Amino acid sequence: MTRPPTDPADAFAELGRIKLGEVGLEDVLQRVAELAKRVLPMPVEVSVTLVRGGTGHTAAFTDDLARDLDERQYAQGRGPCLDASTSGDVMSIPDLSAEDRWPDWAARGAKAGVGSSVSIGLPIQEAVVGALNVYARAPHAFDDDTVTVLQTFAAYAGVALANAQLYDSTATLARQMQEAMASRAVIEQAKGIVMAERRCTPDEAFAILAKVSQDSNRKVRDVAQALVDRAAEAPGV
Repeated sequence: MTRPPTDPADAFAELGRIKLGEVGLEDVLQRVAELAKRVLPMPVEVSVTLVRGGTGHTAAFTDDLARDLDERQYAQGRGPCLDASTSGDVMSIPDLSAEDRWPDWAARGAKAGVGSSVSIGLPIQEAVVGALNVYARAPHAFDDDTVTVLQTFAAYAGVALANAQLYDSTATLARQMQEAMASRAVIEQAKGIVMAERRCTPDEAFAILAKVSQDSNRKVRDVAQALVDRAAEAPGV
């Protein structure tokens, strides 16, 4: 028995209950794909394409059919999901058997039993773009109202993507700052050791560390860490 479609309002409410900071990006995108499939009255399969550095991959999918049709586009370097990803536009194919923009891909999809498809670009981020892709068995399956509903799902996926990007950028910045502070601390320790041994100024001590770094082809931080470790291992320390 076929399950009746989920009311879009209920699906959007369910999306709103997802705590984006506590759930991984691909888990959120998988939930978006599953709910998008459930709200449509006709049989469809859904996928989410992400493109980073010009390379596409399917981050979520409801069936192997959707993933396979995506991956065919990645292999060819062209297709509706890639075009939607890079442009942010809606790429609609009312009838795959009559599609002439991507004829090889469309012929493969039609042979697999797909009649129509729509790919909706996610809001464009700096480093990653993407698309929500929906594949239907019947031709001419997507009217304007259906596309409007799917655009809401795509917008939510875009918010999740933006949050993930922000979290990743923030975490990376925090890690870099922590590493920089740790490097500065060990270099200051090493300078103190050199100053005590050589009776020199802080600038002279750093120049000595820099010279050793250059001669040994090692980073100043690594030279400083080795000096600090050696001092800690010295008898009486």
